Amino acid sequence: MATTLDGGTFEEGRPLRTPAGWARAEWGPLYAAVRGPLRRRGPAAAPLTAAAVGLTALLQYVQNQPWGYGLVQDLGAVRADDPLWLALLRTPLSLFVPALDLPVWGALAQILLVFGIAELCLGWWRTLTIAYVATLAGTLYARLGITLGAHAPFGLPWTDGQVVDTGPSAAVVGLAVFVSWRYGAYATAGAVTLAMVVEVLLKENLAGKEHLAALMAVGLLCLLAAARHRGTPPAGRARGQRWPGRRAGRGSGLPPIQS
Repeated sequence: MATTLDGGTFEEGRPLRTPAGWARAEWGPLYAAVRGPLRRRGPAAAPLTAAAVGLTALLQYVQNQPWGYGLVQDLGAVRADDPLWLALLRTPLSLFVPALDLPVWGALAQILLVFGIAELCLGWWRTLTIAYVATLAGTLYARLGITLGAHAPFGLPWTDGQVVDTGPSAAVVGLAVFVSWRYGAYATAGAVTLAMVVEVLLKENLAGKEHLAALMAVGLLCLLAAARHRGTPPAGRARGQRWPGRRAGRGSGLPPIQS
């Protein structure tokens, strides 16, 4: 028997014969990481997420006004045909500009759920950094894909150069995979990755391929983090204390991240 973060116990060698047992093993560490800050500080534990939801809702309202559409396009609309310096300048805000052809509630729900979990687990600046890296990877891939051309394996048609590339989807995918990997929810990380691959196979478009580019960038971050912290013992845990679940203490071997 081993001790959990809640002071309870679990049997490390017990097979996962029920859905509940599998869920505890898969999401137990993540649940514990999210619950702690929420119990201590409530919604105030995720100020970045609250700001991101508010900014996204505001930009959605503004871009749907006759006087605001051009303003939002000038500040946050990214196209592969734009000069690189201009695309880089607009990319941070483009993350929070909802796509006009998709319902805004989808973007708001993604940010609230995935950004919120990531911020509670990783802290606001790590969350923002990973989100930006994933979004930037998609933005830069679009340029490379158009250069390769539509007939190349990872290429894109030249017409995608004028597609307005905004929204949080690439950041959401990247954060979901990074947090899942960080807290040992490997089945969840694999499911998200598989879903993105299936998306490209079923509907080969710019957004789907950008999601794959975001996953590759976040995968590299995972490898760098693992290499940096290889051999570092987990900090802040009492001797004998483990994460709840069958694969206790599995994770990446990184010390807990505090927000």
